[in-house]
Amino acid sequence: MEKDDIEILFKNLEGSFNEKEPQSGHQDRFLEKLSSTNDTSIAAAEKPSWKKLFSIAASIAILAVVSIGLLNQTPSIEEQVAKVSPEISNSQFYFASLIEDQITELNAENSPETQKIISDTMIQLKNLEANYTNLEKDLVAGGNSKLLLSAMITNFQTRIDLLNDVLEQIEDIKNLKNYNDANYTL
Repeated sequence: MEKDDIEILFKNLEGSFNEKEPQSGHQDRFLEKLSSTNDTSIAAAEKPSWKKLFSIAASIAILAVVSIGLLNQTPSIEEQVAKVSPEISNSQFYFASLIEDQITELNAENSPETQKIISDTMIQLKNLEANYTNLEKDLVAGGNSKLLLSAMITNFQTRIDLLNDVLEQIEDIKNLKNYNDANYTL
């Protein structure tokens, strides 16, 4: 059926086809244009642009920097301590949460009467934290692990005791202030 349709189409178009010969030299002009197009495309293909070369070099440099950075990544001091002693990592999490709760409670008690004692306490806590960091470094460096672990736990306990003592002192200050205020009522 399709063959019949095509035959009908050609019969209908009969007489409208261009049956003339091309002008003389047509083939030579065509081949000349074809060869000149091939020459320019070959020349363009052989001569890469500077933008392409620069972008390729930049991509390679970025990949090299990223891969070197990933390979040379040193673990943090906390990660190194966790490798040396997983128990101290768990203890550190527990004590740190207790200390953070007490610091929050301490900051909530801030008033003109307690401001000096709170600021002194924060300075002492920073000193104890700096000492703890030094103990971590010593532990990672391969020091006496039992002695250092004991010192680290003692450091945490000292911080907690300090905060408890200060909170008790603040409570005493508040009670004394309330007692004095009660004596001076009109």
